[in-house]
Amino acid sequence: MTKPVVAPELYINRELSWIDFNHRVLAQALDEHTPLLEQAKFSAIFSNNLDEFFMVRVASLKSQLEAGVNTRSDDGLTPREQLEAIHAKLRPLLELQQQHYRYSLKSHLAEYGVQLIDYLRLNEQQKAWADDYFKRSIFPVLTPLAVDPAHPFPFMSNLSLNVAALIRDPDTGNQQFARVKVPQKILPRFVQIPTDLCARIPTPCFTAVPLEQLVAFNLQMLFPGMTVEGHYFFRVTRDADLELRDLEADDLMEALQEGLRKRRMGGEVVRLEVADEMPDEIVQVLMEGADVDAEDLYRINGPLGLDDLMSLIGIPLPQLRDTPYQGRTVPRLARAQRSRLADGSIKQEEFESIFRVIRRGDVLLHHPYDLFATSVEEFLHQAAEDPLVLAIKMTLYRTSKDSPVVAALIRAAENGKQVMALVELKARFDEDNNIQWARQLEHAGVHVVYGVIGLKTHTKVALVVRREKERLRSYMHIGTGNYNSKTSNLYTDIGLLTAREDFGQDVVELFNYLTGFSKQQSFRKLLVAPVTLRKGMENLIRREIEHARNGRGGHIRGKMNSLVDPAIIALLYEASQAGVRIELVIRGMCSLRPGVPGVSETISVTSVIGRFLEHSRLFWFGNGGQSEMFIGSADWMPRNLDRRVEAVAPIEDPGLRGQLERLIELYLEDSGAWHMHSDGHFGQRQLEGDQHRVQPTLMERWRGGLVNG
Repeated sequence: MTKPVVAPELYINRELSWIDFNHRVLAQALDEHTPLLEQAKFSAIFSNNLDEFFMVRVASLKSQLEAGVNTRSDDGLTPREQLEAIHAKLRPLLELQQQHYRYSLKSHLAEYGVQLIDYLRLNEQQKAWADDYFKRSIFPVLTPLAVDPAHPFPFMSNLSLNVAALIRDPDTGNQQFARVKVPQKILPRFVQIPTDLCARIPTPCFTAVPLEQLVAFNLQMLFPGMTVEGHYFFRVTRDADLELRDLEADDLMEALQEGLRKRRMGGEVVRLEVADEMPDEIVQVLMEGADVDAEDLYRINGPLGLDDLMSLIGIPLPQLRDTPYQGRTVPRLARAQRSRLADGSIKQEEFESIFRVIRRGDVLLHHPYDLFATSVEEFLHQAAEDPLVLAIKMTLYRTSKDSPVVAALIRAAENGKQVMALVELKARFDEDNNIQWARQLEHAGVHVVYGVIGLKTHTKVALVVRREKERLRSYMHIGTGNYNSKTSNLYTDIGLLTAREDFGQDVVELFNYLTGFSKQQSFRKLLVAPVTLRKGMENLIRREIEHARNGRGGHIRGKMNSLVDPAIIALLYEASQAGVRIELVIRGMCSLRPGVPGVSETISVTSVIGRFLEHSRLFWFGNGGQSEMFIGSADWMPRNLDRRVEAVAPIEDPGLRGQLERLIELYLEDSGAWHMHSDGHFGQRQLEGDQHRVQPTLMERWRGGLVNG
């Protein structure tokens, strides 16, 4: 069947849509209702997101341009036109961020005793301490690099912050250019002045000076006998995408390690950020040295690299942060907590195996409101210790550095169980971490595989095989999020613990597909990419079209990170024209235009940005009154549907399906949500009266539940 095609004017450029998403992140920083240190955090996230965007997406477009590729995007733009549109859209956002930092964040933090102060505003005592700190802790690690005919332009590492120094020889009168790298990777970006040198009111006092300014105003120590005539800050961003051939497992790890070494050095420069006051002649020297064009240059009126604002979140001023939140233990799992036996909170005779709980019925998890530690981690901990458990298999895409999940797998292997972990080495920017975990798991006796050649394994699935009454029973966790204890407290994700037999058969065959030479082409319950997921989703949408055309109504609700797949978008347009009501909650990129007369009048798009990163994927289809709900790891993007291994599972328990239906309604009713207009722009709701925000509502509903320990 020929895939439907979207007309270019009905498709929003994915790169520009991503910038709109990051604008919504920045809006959290600009919102006066956001606590001050949380404003700093969101501004840092905005900057960090941009760094990755340039390292991957902009780098890809520039590579196409340099290779002479003029293929137009789905919205009809060439690579050059996309780059020009990106630059035009970003510049006002960068100025917004800097204005917020200079005129709002700094001044309001100062009211609470948090002063981010320039070096020139330090008093004499503070300046003496700062200069001494420079001599003791900074000066020994600096390496000034001159640029002249005998010294070629120095290499500048990716995301490095640098000082461009103008030096004059008093004997000859010659002026020279030198570069000094600021060691912000090994020293704090904001160097705190001792409290006894700070004003006592208000308290507590946190006064800090930017590290780069300590370097800049002590350059004379680096160039004795010379005259320092000026200093200016700059920062480079390089292509950091890894291109890997389809290799066998051993070769893949070796290729990844080599690729990571190259990434640390960096590819071509894709962005040059300079202080706004930098003279044009110095800018020209940097542009020639970095081999960048005018469109790659960003003049910044303020500090560079504001991702380092994230370090401020640790300042001990709880009134300037979000109220600490801890989720609950799912009530059905309250007695299944082995970790609570030691402190006597549950008597031994009252303890109930988590496997017995799951046998009685599916358990729905909603993180971070339901604790990851007392659900998913507990499931794996009990599997590692249970003498009836024979095997554990799971996929690891991203996990935390100090991972209880990995610890459980290692302990299971040491207890003689068959343990298999699929570690996705190609998880972008987590490759090095995953290589280390793979080696540690292998040393413990875990069977480690690296996935299917040519595909990333993105699915989130764990399988436990247990011997029960002369038979084997499978227990599974299927989720939307990574097995990462840290992000489970920061991301919203849905998970399902189940012992359904047909699910078990599917998951067993899925792991055979991942580890062996299986060419599995069908599954009983799961929709699996790249085999059945695209066709399955398209068929579910077409079924709603048929319901609408036959007078039975048609209704689709979906929640996901991104919607950019042209074929799915075209099908949703067809569904809208047939009268299907389509309500979408999309956190990030959306290339569909809702509300276009005659095309998408019945489609609405909502985006929720809040304290937690919305990461869950839910797909609901009305089915003429016999509704169906699915959860899984896949967005509606070509990479998820065609180039990754993904798993999407139906929620068959009517009660659990009802819970998720009400959950989607909460998102659609969020009074502070962003709503997409037909021209692609987002506007934030501003409702009078009672305010309903989905994340605080869920936090309140889950607050006071059974919390482990």
